[in-house]
Amino acid sequence: MDSELAVSVLDLVGLRAGEPAGSAIARSVDLAQHAERWGYKRYLLAEHHSISGLACSATPVLIGHVAAATKTIRVGSGGVMLPNHAPLVVAEQFGTLEALYPGRIDLGLGRPGGDSQTMRALRRGLGQSGDDFPALLEELRTYLGPEKPGQVVKAIPGQGSNVPITLLGSSGFSAQLAGMLGLPFAFAAHFAPEYLYVAAQLYREHFRSSEVLRKPYLAVAVQVIAAETDVAARRLFTTPQQRFLRLIRNQPVELLPPVDSMELLWQYGERAAVEGKLGAAIVGSNATVKAGLGNLWVTPEPMR
Repeated sequence: MDSELAVSVLDLVGLRAGEPAGSAIARSVDLAQHAERWGYKRYLLAEHHSISGLACSATPVLIGHVAAATKTIRVGSGGVMLPNHAPLVVAEQFGTLEALYPGRIDLGLGRPGGDSQTMRALRRGLGQSGDDFPALLEELRTYLGPEKPGQVVKAIPGQGSNVPITLLGSSGFSAQLAGMLGLPFAFAAHFAPEYLYVAAQLYREHFRSSEVLRKPYLAVAVQVIAAETDVAARRLFTTPQQRFLRLIRNQPVELLPPVDSMELLWQYGERAAVEGKLGAAIVGSNATVKAGLGNLWVTPEPMR
């Protein structure tokens, strides 16, 4: 692995057709154990609700399960959608995880999308626009930081744990907020590649040094498919292509076997939509993947 590039795994705990959730979770644990042996820096688990084909809704539970099955790799969220939860509950959950696995827990935070029915089931007000995210973040940081004089409500465990926070985003909002607060920023180029460079520039322009970071720290999420040859990798790439095709069709997004060609599966407009979503994917042989990763260095200095 290139010593100048920290590489992590983002896991949505994908289900195969007809597979029970327990089997998919066991496969994620196995992947995390391999990632640890291979020298990956972090293993991150996403939060998605009411999506057939994904088993990552109870993110803190999965983080604890993976952390218990590994020894050294950092494990965290990629990320928790903060407006879905009370900040106190998030602080207590991640404070507990930090108490169980000291120095190994990361808290990635994002703003959720989703349909109105799912929002209602999560007890989110339908009038919420995400504009309250900075206030929710400040409340959460209060619960994870040192106790303040006169503070009445405390996260126990959690208070004073200083669990590292990274802001996640797919546009400029979180990029600017992360910069102004001096926090790490992770961009979701695995489904919004067209905004990557704009968001990276906004993050750099708005960055202010803080107790957390002296310099900007940017992580970029992309699909990476590596194989012996470019041709073999492109065939494997048809699995995520099929997932995105089914997503835009509002169908279950189970992991499907690769196919020789996508031409018989999608219409012209669908092809353009899928290829747009996967525009930052790095697919190919070892040399192709290495070159592609190098081209993602959009920060002033390589990530470490």
